[in-house]
Amino acid sequence: MIILPCELVAGNSDLLRKIVLEYILLWGLSDDFRDWVLNSCSFHNTLVDRIVPGYPKSQIEAYEKQLEYQDDLIVSAEIFFLWVVEGDEALRKKLPFHKTDLNVKIVDDLEPYRTRKVRILNGAHTAMVPFSILFGNTTVKETMDTAFTGKFIRDLVVDEIIPTLDMEKNELEGFAYAVFERFGNPYIEHQLASIALNSISKFKVRVLPSLLEYIKCKKEIPPRIVYSFACLIRFYKGCWGDEELPVNDDPEIRTEMAEIWKSRLVEDIAFCVLGKKEYWGTDLNSVDGLTNAIVRALQAIEKFGVEIGFLKFNEG
Repeated sequence: MIILPCELVAGNSDLLRKIVLEYILLWGLSDDFRDWVLNSCSFHNTLVDRIVPGYPKSQIEAYEKQLEYQDDLIVSAEIFFLWVVEGDEALRKKLPFHKTDLNVKIVDDLEPYRTRKVRILNGAHTAMVPFSILFGNTTVKETMDTAFTGKFIRDLVVDEIIPTLDMEKNELEGFAYAVFERFGNPYIEHQLASIALNSISKFKVRVLPSLLEYIKCKKEIPPRIVYSFACLIRFYKGCWGDEELPVNDDPEIRTEMAEIWKSRLVEDIAFCVLGKKEYWGTDLNSVDGLTNAIVRALQAIEKFGVEIGFLKFNEG
């Protein structure tokens, strides 16, 4: 069997293979079956790149008129898609996707594709959500179409994420500009609130590596990534003025963040959140200049709002 898992986790086939072997042991299956799995089956890591906002609630009546049946599982997705499968020439012969017009690539190493996608596309999504919601936007397209938020995200990707990636600059910039075009797709209503799910764990995987690598290489903080980080922390307060924010995370994290925000001192809030090793994998207070920058950003956001706050923060 050729096994191609599609879960959106790194090393998905390595993980699935490990789980299968654990179940063989747990269920007391035969050694012959275990040998067959190990020697006769092949597991292949995969990566999917396609924006799928989900159920098209606001347009469902128009779509249902085009169908002769009721589809309760209908979803909307962008036209663009890329599926990368890690494999060799033998797999290409068994799965000849190259003979079709489908954008499916069988490659020796998918890690460069994964890094590019996670850090640029997913990273831009995660960086924009709290920042753009606090500004007042509701969708990805609205974020990109609004002068301030659109420029902020474009500059964040081009000036602060791309310089941290060890790939051809022209290729990275070409991918980034294609992503910006995809974000502006007028036929997709990608709600920021839906992307806000588990924002802390997403930031750790998608954005934090760019922040740390930028500081390591440039010996200075990336202002937009740091400002979006401060917006993330502010977002988890759960309210903005009289409005309730769409914070959607593990109940334990939500409770912890609400408790942290009971402190009246921004300095204490920043120090406590950055020190959460269980969130970030390390104590971020040890990163030179980061704690002070987050404090200044939070103070600017509270005093001036998101747009003027960034201008004041950036001047500093």
